[in-house]
Amino acid sequence: MDGDGGGAAAAHHHTRSPEDVFRDFRARRAGIVKALTTDVEKFYQMCDPVDPLMPEKENLCLYGLPNETWEVTLPAEEVPPELPEPALGINFARDGMIEKDWLSLVAVHSDAWLLSVAFYFGARFGFDKDSRRRLFTMINNLPTVYEIVTGVAKKQSKAPNGSSKSSKSNSKPSKQTNSNSKPAKPAHPKEDDDSGQEDGEEDQAYLCGSCGESYANGEFWICCDVCEKWFHGKCVRITPAKAEHIKQYKCPSCSSKRSRE
Repeated sequence: MDGDGGGAAAAHHHTRSPEDVFRDFRARRAGIVKALTTDVEKFYQMCDPVDPLMPEKENLCLYGLPNETWEVTLPAEEVPPELPEPALGINFARDGMIEKDWLSLVAVHSDAWLLSVAFYFGARFGFDKDSRRRLFTMINNLPTVYEIVTGVAKKQSKAPNGSSKSSKSNSKPSKQTNSNSKPAKPAHPKEDDDSGQEDGEEDQAYLCGSCGESYANGEFWICCDVCEKWFHGKCVRITPAKAEHIKQYKCPSCSSKRSRE
């Protein structure tokens, strides 16, 4: 359950900084994004409101865990719980809605839960106004789970917006970046070793379609040839060696869309 992750985090409270809480936020968020994107079919099945093996199926919650995984399980039994609890009963809403609307609903509730957990830690660790602002700014620089699940982050990046360079929502390295110092393909970061270092702002444009994190120097990335989103190799389980043999790469969500139609 989530309790152990929260407990471990709380144990060192005298040294906890906004950056520590943000790392916990980012890990939980990565787990939830996996549940709603790369692992969506498994997640959908686990939220079946009618399960012959569990006829007395209860209200289920989606938890993001501090080790970047997710689980669908019953809410904490202790009252009040150690951490704020996610939205209850997502399984009962599932069959009355179109799948993508249901996933968007779960995404919105997950965003609210992630924020509440982060600011619960902030209160518990005695963050002052500046620390809370720092925490919120770091969180706000990432696209929300809802933006990732609905593709809003990608659409926003196309808006003709003067400040788009530092905008959190540039969700893919654009194909037109050849003219500036960034390589068009972060998949070959070797070319980038000296050029991109001082260019921190532009890294904002390199956000992984799976976890939403930005491109860091030296990481292996791959671009989906269908939706043109970029992904950390590790998020979609593609190694540089595997990539050599792929003529046309399709990300997990494009692959599952194709097979579902």
